[in-house]
Amino acid sequence: MRDKINYYWEAFKEPLNLWPLVGAVIAAGITSAQGFVGELTGMLMLGGALAVEGMYLITVPTSGFYQRVVERRQLRKQAEQQRKAREEVIKTFDPREREAVEYLRWLKNQIYSNYKRFTRSRDIPGDIRTLEAMWERFVDFLDIYRRCKIHLRTFNRQAIENQIAQAERNLQTADDKARKVIESNLQILRGRLAEYEGIQRAVKLLEAQLQSIENFFGLVNDKVVTMSSIDSISSLDFDAVVSSIEVTRSLLEETAPIMSALESLQREEAPTLPPPMRIEQR
Repeated sequence: MRDKINYYWEAFKEPLNLWPLVGAVIAAGITSAQGFVGELTGMLMLGGALAVEGMYLITVPTSGFYQRVVERRQLRKQAEQQRKAREEVIKTFDPREREAVEYLRWLKNQIYSNYKRFTRSRDIPGDIRTLEAMWERFVDFLDIYRRCKIHLRTFNRQAIENQIAQAERNLQTADDKARKVIESNLQILRGRLAEYEGIQRAVKLLEAQLQSIENFFGLVNDKVVTMSSIDSISSLDFDAVVSSIEVTRSLLEETAPIMSALESLQREEAPTLPPPMRIEQR
């Protein structure tokens, strides 16, 4: 992030810097219009304002404290953009998919509310707060899952396998010129079949991960509703679920060409989501 942010530009456009600078320029202009003395005074005012601005731009953008402030602000902005993009994606889901998403959102909020009510606490433990990130990943995974399913429905595996078998038979009797064309076609057909199988594996992985997240939400809710003490929540292995989500995300990244192709095919139907952020306890 540090390399991508122009801290000088960020510092320059800070309202606390920009408005006083504009005011100084306007005041200098007004003063300069009042004769020779006023013009001299206005030039001195403008020169002083520019000198202060120069010192500001030399010191503030290079300050570690200011850079951390800008980075946190950028993270909040990115998170808000992701939230809005995710809500737009949810709108493209079919009724059953939206029902699953909204139910998990409701269940998450119920868990937060019940925990505060039963423990008389104002704060939610970090482990339980990871449910928010899990819900976000659920939406992201469901979006990929549905697009994979849509693509698989348009793919006729039997037809591809028949073409491969036919090409292999033709290859046995082909002359040199025809052989090159047939071999090229075979490579393409086998590549399509490999992509199909990769998407199939991704679908099975996503099905298992989506069910895991749903079931874990239900388990956490059961624990909160029936807990006899706060310690009973600590028996839940939040880290294992977070780890499995990270593994799923990593495995999906290995099929990046597949995901990129599907993203391109579906771009008009669903907004592009930024890459998922790493799930952390917040």
